[in-house]
Amino acid sequence: MSKDKKKVLKQYPNAYAEHGMNGVRIMSNDVFIAAEFYMPNTNDEEVAWGHAAMSCKLTQNFNRAHPSRMSLTDVESKLNRIHKRKRRGRRVK
Repeated sequence: MSKDKKKVLKQYPNAYAEHGMNGVRIMSNDVFIAAEFYMPNTNDEEVAWGHAAMSCKLTQNFNRAHPSRMSLTDVESKLNRIHKRKRRGRRVK
């Protein structure tokens, strides 16, 4: 089992490789994992797992940093933590 396959299976435990007319695609519950990122078609299963792992990584990065996906409570708590560290730093000096 390759490391890309392990990464994908950690996030999508029911993922499997589907061989079709367009090549190999990694599916999870009848959903193509790398569909939103327009990954190229491939006939190699290892490359398909690599594309799926890259899409998992990109999804995680977008969810972490994309401003429209962050709720106001997340932003408030983030700013509170920053201001708390600043206040602590000023007291130490």
